[in-house]
Amino acid sequence: MITYQYDKEADIFYFSQGKPSASDETVEAGNDVLIRISPRSKRVRGFTLLNASHRVRTSRGMTLPFSLSAVSVA
Repeated sequence: MITYQYDKEADIFYFSQGKPSASDETVEAGNDVLIRISPRSKRVRGFTLLNASHRVRTSRGMTLPFSLSAVSVA
């Protein structure tokens, strides 16, 4: 199951498959995208979009299958 969360104050969108693990590796993919990879399986476990609201505003007519809404962060 993939979950997502938007932090409005930081303007960061998180996508995750399962709970993040301290052993996950983070790789900078460029264009304000970070990818979280399991070091054991080498599978992508999630990714982070920095400056998320800017990305939506400049999507050149593309629509995303979700909207950015604030959620509380525990």
